[in-house]
Amino acid sequence: MNDAAAITAERAGWTPKVNPWIIGVVVSMAAFMEVLDTSIANVALPHIAGNLGASNDESTWVLTTYLVSNAIVLPISGFLVSWLGRKRFFLACIALFTLSSFCCGIAPSLGILLLFRVLQGAFGGGLQPMTQAILADTFPPEKRGLAFALYGITIVCAPAIGPTLGGWITDNYSWRWIFYINVPVGILAVLLVSQLVQDPPNLAPLKGAMLRFDYIGFGLLAVGVGALQVALDKGQEDDWFGSRFITTLIIVAAVGLISFVIWEWRHRDPIVDLRLFKMFNFASCNVMMFVLGAVLFSSTVLLPQFLQTLLGYSAETAGMVLSGAAICLLFLTPIVGQLLARIQARRLLAFGWITMAVAMYFSCKHIDVLISFKAAAWIRVWQYLPIAFLFVPLTMAAYVGMPEEKSNSAAGLINFTRNMGQSVGTSAVTTLIARRSQYHQSVLAEYTRSPRFNTAVAGLTNRLTHVGLSLYSAHQQAFARMYSMVMTQAQTLSYVEVYWLLAVTSALMFLLSFLLAKNEPGAGGQVPME
Repeated sequence: MNDAAAITAERAGWTPKVNPWIIGVVVSMAAFMEVLDTSIANVALPHIAGNLGASNDESTWVLTTYLVSNAIVLPISGFLVSWLGRKRFFLACIALFTLSSFCCGIAPSLGILLLFRVLQGAFGGGLQPMTQAILADTFPPEKRGLAFALYGITIVCAPAIGPTLGGWITDNYSWRWIFYINVPVGILAVLLVSQLVQDPPNLAPLKGAMLRFDYIGFGLLAVGVGALQVALDKGQEDDWFGSRFITTLIIVAAVGLISFVIWEWRHRDPIVDLRLFKMFNFASCNVMMFVLGAVLFSSTVLLPQFLQTLLGYSAETAGMVLSGAAICLLFLTPIVGQLLARIQARRLLAFGWITMAVAMYFSCKHIDVLISFKAAAWIRVWQYLPIAFLFVPLTMAAYVGMPEEKSNSAAGLINFTRNMGQSVGTSAVTTLIARRSQYHQSVLAEYTRSPRFNTAVAGLTNRLTHVGLSLYSAHQQAFARMYSMVMTQAQTLSYVEVYWLLAVTSALMFLLSFLLAKNEPGAGGQVPME
C-alpha cells in the first residue's frame, strides 16, 4: 500500500523533460506513417499485380494480410507494454515496421510481399495505441484535449490522403516507393523517440516484469480475429454464405472469439483485459468508436466509388474530392481540443453525432448522377467536419474514471474497436450497394413494360436513325442505353439508402451520448465532484 502511494505521488509530480508538444509531434509522426499504410496501397494493387505476375484478386491479399495482423496485435498491446516497457515496445514497433516496409519495397514476388506485409501490420499494430497512451501521460489533464486533437488529425487525415498520395507516387515513380517513403520517416522517428520519450513512474514497476504469456488466449484471438477479418474483406467478393470458404471462416471466427472471451474473463493474467468493459462508460465509448470507424470509413469508400463507377471520375480526381474536407479538418480539430477545456466531452459528442446524422441525411437528398465536382466536394466537407466533434471528445470520454495503470490496455482496445468498425462498415456498405442495386434494378425493370418506356425507346431510336444508324442498330442501341440508365438509377438509389442508414445510425449514437459519465472540463479523465 505504501509502495502504491509512493508511485501515485511520484506520478502526480512527474513531467517530461522536454516540451510535451515536441513529444506529441514525434509520436504522432510514427502513428501517421502506420495509418497511412492502411490505405496508400489501395490504388497501387493493379500495378503490384502486373509487376509481380499475379492476378488482381490475388493482389488484394496485400491489403487483407496487413489488416489481419494489425487487428491481432492491437488489443494485446497493453500486455506487451507490461512485458517490455512502453518506450522499449514503441521503439521496437517503429524500427521493425520501418524494416518490414523496406522489405516490402524490395519484395521479388507476391508471396514474399505478403509475408512482409504481415510483419508490417503486426509491428504497426502497436503504434496507434502507444501514441494515444503516450499523449495521455505526457500532457497535463487541462491540455489533454489538444493532445488528442493532434492524434485525431493523424488518424483521420492519413486515410483521406492515402489513396491520392499512393496514386501520385505509383503513376510518377513506382509502387515500391509507397513502402520506401516509410524508411526515412521511421529512422527519424526512432532517433527522436529514443531521445525524447520517457516512461512515467507508474510504468516502472511493470517494466521488465516477466508475466506469463497466455498462449491459449493469444491463439484464440489470432484465429478468431484473423478469420473474421478475412471473411469481412472477401465476403462480398465470394458471395458470403454462398461460399463454403466464407461460411467456414465465419464459424471459426464465432467459435474462436466466444472461446477467447470466456477464457480471458476467467484467466488470472489475461493477454487482453476484457474486464475494462465492466465500466459502462468505457464500454459505451467503444460502441461509439466502433460506429465512428464504420461511418467514417464507409463514407470514405462510398463517395469515391460513386464518382468513379457512375460518373467516370479517375482515382486521382475522386481523391481530390476528399482532400478539401481533410484540409478543413486540420483547422477544426484543434478548436475542438480547446473546447474540451470548457465543455463536457459528452455534450460535444452529442453535437457531433446529431451533426453527422444531418450531414448524412443531406447527402442522401443531394447525391445524384448530375452532381458537380464542387457539389460533391461540399458534400464530403459536411460529412467530414462532424468527425472533429466525435473522435477527439470520444477519445477523451473513454478515459473518464479510467485508472492510470490501465491506460495502455484501454488504448489498445479503443483502437482495436475502431479498426474493426472500419472493416465491418466497409464490408457492410459494399454488400448493401451490390444487393440493393440488384433489388432496385428488378423493380425498375417492371417499368420496361409500360407504354411510356416504349415511347421513350421509339423516340431514342428515331433520333439515332437521323444520325446515320440503320433501324435495327438504332433500336438495339436505344435498348442498350435505356438499360444502362436503369442500371445507373438502381445504383444511385442504393447509395441514397446507405446514406440514409448512416444517418439513422448516427442519430442513435446521439441518444447514447447522454448516458456517458460527466467529466470535469479541463481535467482530462477526472470525474467531477458531486
